[in-house]
Amino acid sequence: MINMIQNAKDQAAALAMSAYEAAVADGTLPRAEVKTAPVEIPKDTANGDFTTTFALAASKALRQPPRNIAQALLDHMNLEGTYFTSAEIAGPGFLNFRLHDSWYTGVMSAVESEGDAYGTADTHKGQKIMVEFVSANPTGPMHMGNARGGVLGDTLAAVLSACGADVTREFYVNDAGHQIDKFAHSIEARYLQIILGEDAVAFPEDGYQGGDIRDLAQAYYDQHGDALLNVPEAERQEKLAQFGLSVNLPKMKSDLERYKIHYDNWFYESTLHESGYVAETVALLEERGWTYEKDGAVWLKTADILRDHFRKAGKKEADIEKLDLKDDVLRRANGFYTYFAADIAYHRNKFAVRGFDKVINVWGADHHGHVARLKGALDALGLNGSEKLDIVLMQLVKLLRDGEVVRMSKRTGKAISLSDLLDEIPVDAARWFFNAKPDTQMDFDLGLAVREDSENPIYYVEYAHARICSLLRTLGEEGVQVPAQAEVDMSLLTGETEKALIKQIAQFCEEIKLAARDYDPSHINRYLQELAGCFHRFYTACRIKGEEPGVMAARLKLADDTRVVLKNGLKLIGVDAPEKM
Repeated sequence: MINMIQNAKDQAAALAMSAYEAAVADGTLPRAEVKTAPVEIPKDTANGDFTTTFALAASKALRQPPRNIAQALLDHMNLEGTYFTSAEIAGPGFLNFRLHDSWYTGVMSAVESEGDAYGTADTHKGQKIMVEFVSANPTGPMHMGNARGGVLGDTLAAVLSACGADVTREFYVNDAGHQIDKFAHSIEARYLQIILGEDAVAFPEDGYQGGDIRDLAQAYYDQHGDALLNVPEAERQEKLAQFGLSVNLPKMKSDLERYKIHYDNWFYESTLHESGYVAETVALLEERGWTYEKDGAVWLKTADILRDHFRKAGKKEADIEKLDLKDDVLRRANGFYTYFAADIAYHRNKFAVRGFDKVINVWGADHHGHVARLKGALDALGLNGSEKLDIVLMQLVKLLRDGEVVRMSKRTGKAISLSDLLDEIPVDAARWFFNAKPDTQMDFDLGLAVREDSENPIYYVEYAHARICSLLRTLGEEGVQVPAQAEVDMSLLTGETEKALIKQIAQFCEEIKLAARDYDPSHINRYLQELAGCFHRFYTACRIKGEEPGVMAARLKLADDTRVVLKNGLKLIGVDAPEKM
């Protein structure tokens, strides 16, 4: 887990601090309480490869101009045996460092030694994390929001795993409660209409109108005829609901498998009710004084919980009152528990029973109002939901074709489902495009997703990988193999595009850390596009085949290292790295 960018930053910071200590020792600078200043990469490489603001940060404590401090540091700095070949003062007192060949060698050596593991880190080591995503209602086909959430959740889980976390991917199956009741009533109405005629049976006003409900009713009738016509209503609804779930759930699983999403666990809401865990959770809230009864129902004191939460967060009393906070029903007067009660119980299970250190849910932006309520309820149970539960809210998806919004499938004439989408575009293209920054609304251009040119980012990145593989095959046929790093003369890689490519390879380790920190796996997409661009520029500027042996070997090794990193990055997104295109 070698991160050469972090290594260089750490070394530059240590050099600045040791130079300060040396300057204090000979009386050049006074002794004072100074902190290690951050080291960054300048936007313009003309200003060096790394820079520190140590002198500016220490100016007040040392009561000296920053440039005087920077000069003293420079005079007492020994770069021998470090990653840096020189250091210089710039601007008001920045100290800029320029990299030595040994750093570039270190980057390429790390790729060689770590291979498929290159880019991984241990920043989340020891953390047990659940990522729950998609969790679509099993009452109908998965839609575009589910398609987007699927990739974001799956890639976020991959990124967290790459940072050392013990990650569980989970799908929460809503197979109980109001939506299943509505599902049962909807199929029942269509089933009875098949037997008795459409005019004879009214369809529920709030029923599910989709053609898939008709298909389920017809499928049951085809298999069992009118066997349910004269049974008690509750039994008929139960059997039809279970039949519908028996068809829909395997279809959801197969669609997600096709989408390259594999869950560690499918957790059924019904188990929470059947085991009494929902009732137990509500009882715990009652014991803690967070509930009350009104009109025969049990209510959660959500408003009081959230006021406490916002006060602790430093929110002003006047601002809290403007929020129009309301309480929530946990158990209705008819004795049935609400979805919110089940959701609290489900998340209590994640922490109290299964012991996750962190839980991350990927939700649609329309769930925004539910976030604070759920966290507050967990706080009320003493489970520290404010800190341990994180919600990634993703914005809507707009499908476009030739600049026009697309709402219906050409094949089915219905709203486009995940299955319809994957019939139209490659799975890899869908995964790439949906792995966009979660908090921005995305326009998914169906035409762009299938284009085979540099305008299509997934094609551009995959082509870079295939191009390198083609080069390796061609040279291999001529008896030229990729050399070991120890056999490469790094002093021959002096070109601007060569060094830029090595720096970009080193950046991979940083991007994985950032993706995990920000819960934003789109860092990987952006990085891969930049890496592919660096490679294409290098390949255009620097000939490999036909060069003198030393130069060819060094450039060939660099190309192969790029191949490894492209493959590693694409794997994180769940995208193939083709060897031929």
